[in-house]
Amino acid sequence: MSGSFSSLNTALSALRYNRVAMDVASANIANVGTKGYARRQVSPEAVGAPAQPAMWSRWDGAGDGVRVASVDRMTDLLLDVRARIEHGHQSYLDTRAAVLDRVEAGIGEPGDNGVAAALADFRQGWHDVANDLSGDAARSQLLGRANTLTAAINSQTRNVTTEASDQRAKLQALVAEVNIVVSDLAATNKNIVVAMANGTDAGVLLDQRDQLAMRLSELTGATAKQGPEGNLDVSIGGVTLVSGSTANKLVISTGVTAGGEADGSSVTLGVLDSSTSATTAVPAGSRGEIGAVTDVLNTTLPNYLEGLNEVVRTLADQVNTQHGKGYDAAGVLGQDFFSFDGTNPALTLTVAITDVNKIAASSQPGGLVDGSNASTLGALDGAESAYQRMVSGFGSDVASARRLAVNQQVLTQQIDGSREQLSGVSLDEEVMALMSHQRAFEAASRVISTVDSMLDTLINRTGLLR
Repeated sequence: MSGSFSSLNTALSALRYNRVAMDVASANIANVGTKGYARRQVSPEAVGAPAQPAMWSRWDGAGDGVRVASVDRMTDLLLDVRARIEHGHQSYLDTRAAVLDRVEAGIGEPGDNGVAAALADFRQGWHDVANDLSGDAARSQLLGRANTLTAAINSQTRNVTTEASDQRAKLQALVAEVNIVVSDLAATNKNIVVAMANGTDAGVLLDQRDQLAMRLSELTGATAKQGPEGNLDVSIGGVTLVSGSTANKLVISTGVTAGGEADGSSVTLGVLDSSTSATTAVPAGSRGEIGAVTDVLNTTLPNYLEGLNEVVRTLADQVNTQHGKGYDAAGVLGQDFFSFDGTNPALTLTVAITDVNKIAASSQPGGLVDGSNASTLGALDGAESAYQRMVSGFGSDVASARRLAVNQQVLTQQIDGSREQLSGVSLDEEVMALMSHQRAFEAASRVISTVDSMLDTLINRTGLLR
């Protein structure tokens, strides 16, 4: 539309556009501390000639101003995908490192009260018996040290099994949280589709969607794929958790009973389909907190307990065998020094001898005063060496877990920094944008004032001589 009145329409479009731009800048400033908020930006669009002018007419205007083309969330799909992947890895490594740190603290090695020190004291006790055959003091001390050793092994075993029990309870809590987040994401997906169809602003819903997807990645290492209507479909190990507005359910298939106890098998996860009620197994190797807890329950803690059981078997077998070759104070062949339940040696190891006279220190029959068998028993270091290798290997695993978590943190922070540069709100930038659009708004208002003055002259003063 050409003519004087078209200038009013052009200026009005500028007022409208700059008002929206100032509103968006104000919203960005207001949400500078809101977690998960992605900065918004207004995209302008010039208004030009009509695409189809009326028949037998010709548009002779010079532009009809500006309008808001879109209000965009400043996000990058590739960065979002990468961030979810790296956060899944970070959660896995952090959780694993935290669990191993607690187990290492429970082991208490190296230390004066650990199993290694008790093993050394126990072997020294046999040498003390060999050097003092005439009295009962050394023999009593040997039994005391043996009981201290069994108590140390039992205590360490309980610490590890308690950690396993805690991790099973944690796994149940994490699975429950996953199902809540899955349900919330499915509901958010549905609301996004409705908002898109209605043409309303879905920015807040999209922020919520991204936060929920990030939490699922941290919990399970899940991957997300954006649908054509703005929804996110999430899967774990290729098994679908969320598809549009449909939420499936993550379940613990085996390894943990409903009461949180171990059922004797490895922990496996599955996804219960909400439509068919069929459960699909989740492949091993998941990331996130749940992946770390599952690996700890299936591999790390059982391997350590089995190593401790093997140490106990070695200790008991070597000591019992050699003790059975010696003779006690009455000249009788020695009986088993240690006893244990074969199903759980480390937790059930006990000292089978309570009478100091039953200690077979002599290698000579007939009650002769001899300490050669005690010396031989004191030289048995198979269990001690095996324990040292096991603890050393576990210490290496702990150090590796810490190092990997720290290294991953550098990469995760780098990705988060790139996302923050794009999506984060800078108060300086928003204030500058606010001032810029304010000046543009004032300029458009000035155009209206100028056109008003021109029209006043044309209408009220044209034809006047004075």
